[in-house]
Amino acid sequence: MLARLVQFALAQRLFVLIAGLVLMAGGWLAFKDLPIDAFPDVSSTQVKIIMKAPGMTPEEIESRIALPIEVEMLGIPKQRMLRSVSKYGIVDVTIDFDDGTDIYWARQQVAERLSGIAGDLPGGISGGMAPITTPLGEMFMFTVEGEGLSLEERRSVLDWVIRPALRSVVGVADVNALGGKVRSFEVLPDPMKLSAVGLSTAQIKSAIEANNRNDGAGRLGEGGEVLLVRTEGSIKTQDDLRAIVVKNDKGMAVRLGDVAQVREGSVTRYGVVTKDGRGEAVEGLVLGLAGANAQKVVEGVTKKLEDIKPTLPKGVEIKVFYNRATLVEKAVGTVSKALMEATVLVLVLLGAFLGNLRAAVTVAMVLPLSALATFILMRTTGMSANLMSLGGLAIAMGMLVDAAVVVVENVVQHLSHDKASEKLPRLHVVFRAVREVAAPVSAGMLIIIVVFLPLLTLQGLEGKFFVPVALTIVFALISSLVLSLTVIPVLASYLLKKVSHEDPGCRASC
Repeated sequence: MLARLVQFALAQRLFVLIAGLVLMAGGWLAFKDLPIDAFPDVSSTQVKIIMKAPGMTPEEIESRIALPIEVEMLGIPKQRMLRSVSKYGIVDVTIDFDDGTDIYWARQQVAERLSGIAGDLPGGISGGMAPITTPLGEMFMFTVEGEGLSLEERRSVLDWVIRPALRSVVGVADVNALGGKVRSFEVLPDPMKLSAVGLSTAQIKSAIEANNRNDGAGRLGEGGEVLLVRTEGSIKTQDDLRAIVVKNDKGMAVRLGDVAQVREGSVTRYGVVTKDGRGEAVEGLVLGLAGANAQKVVEGVTKKLEDIKPTLPKGVEIKVFYNRATLVEKAVGTVSKALMEATVLVLVLLGAFLGNLRAAVTVAMVLPLSALATFILMRTTGMSANLMSLGGLAIAMGMLVDAAVVVVENVVQHLSHDKASEKLPRLHVVFRAVREVAAPVSAGMLIIIVVFLPLLTLQGLEGKFFVPVALTIVFALISSLVLSLTVIPVLASYLLKKVSHEDPGCRASC
């Protein structure tokens, strides 16, 4: 079988060279589309449910919200773990699924269970499933700065201008707004005035809710035209609140402003964000989708921020203090540097020990071709280029030339020292030389591959860290073996010329 593979490659040299060029183009395109990150995502498939219950204590949340949700989520297929954390005003329920579970299928199962229990939960709570992200999904962080701008104004810019724009970027799961104050209108009823007109705070609340909406009033036909009639009651200013009628007392309208004080305030805060220990700040946190290309997400966010700068109010600045792309570049750059150094070192050693420039160049061609073939296999299997996977390629760099060195060295030996080679065509001599070492070379490479197979059996956290390393090495070694039996013999037939066996001073002419 191996002999037939070598024979086919030498008989169809033009086809093999074209296939090599296609491999280079495909490998380069695969590398450009390969998701790049600093490290592999070790998080499991999980779905989070976050519910907000203002004013409820942790004990109440645990018994009235967390416990019913946990009971309802029991029994979902492929579920591995179920846990919850209850705090003042908020509960976080996490459902972990087996590795490899489709995240959209898992969210569908949780959504169906959650909708079935929605009617049994206390009124006034809000929330639902968290975005499709992972604990390692924090891609980009920035603060909104502006001289003379209050925390409310900066938070409003983040909520209504920056956040909607960034959520449109491909690969962004959500943009969290942290810190600052969310502007609101506050109504402070006067108990004495309420008692005088016979009103309660519940009636005040109902009146505000009933008057804070726009309603339609039908149609008005006039000639050949039909006009839509509607009333605008949505609250926009404090005066709109003060003008709401809360009671009709003997023909006299009692308005909200008569029995309560209306002022601007902020929504109750559960925490603050500080910067450099100098005071409060408003922060935006960009979360990436699970499995998204971190580098492309950061590039999209950066471009979007540049696009919206002209639309920001005067004096507002966006200051970035964390960028995942910087971490990715440093991590991948470290491995890339090691990869280049290993390549140069291998080339120097090949030239020194083979003693033949053309033979060294022929062997060296297996390095870029194997790397490009590895990128194609990584892209096909859904792997990302990170510290571990590229590290595996760097580890395999010295082993990639093993098969090619043996093949080329044997070809050189036959061309320079075999008397029979003088009467045979060069292609036949190359075929005989490669055929002699094909089986030993394949056996030796397969033994090295078998050594790394136990790493592929690792599970859990260990598997997510070390399986990419083993897979990359296996992909690179298999690619190197195939190339050493196909492309390398073809290159050797072109680059290595026949020399006289009587010349003791050289082994092959250059």
